Amino acid sequence: MAEVKAQLNGLRISPRKVRAVTNLLKGKDVVYVLNQMEFLMKRPVLPLIKLLNSAIANAENNFSMIKDNLYIKTFIVDEGIKLKRYMPKAQGRAGEIQKKTSRVRLVLGERVIGLKRKASEKKNKEVQPQRSSEVEPRVKKPEVETELGKKGNTLNNLGKRLFRRKVI
Repeated sequence: MAEVKAQLNGLRISPRKVRAVTNLLKGKDVVYVLNQMEFLMKRPVLPLIKLLNSAIANAENNFSMIKDNLYIKTFIVDEGIKLKRYMPKAQGRAGEIQKKTSRVRLVLGERVIGLKRKASEKKNKEVQPQRSSEVEPRVKKPEVETELGKKGNTLNNLGKRLFRRKVI
């Protein structure tokens, strides 16, 4: 059974906040998770979508897996390095502030084991030579209509009279 792994190191969000999102997604299908994450209003969502898309691309290109057959097997969020900063406090003291980072590891598994994309599909997807007789019609871009000439001012050039500058 092939597993696809991807990881994200040094994410500048606290692990506790990242776990709040990842715990919702464990064990779910990849397509369902991508749809759910589009509507979540949390800060860790965008980096996690990027990580998940990377893992899906690894599965499709390196292992010839099918996207609809994948699910999230594990989503591990560990504590990364802490950036130490200091805040001035009373009587000349300095209080330490820890800027926490996260290390996220993602493992994708297959629902139906061994379901692979066919080799012919893979080749067809990569390169399809076009014949001269089979030319696709180009879609025209909508043209922007612009009016030439002077536009009518509703204030009858009031702005020109108010903000007139002296000519040197």
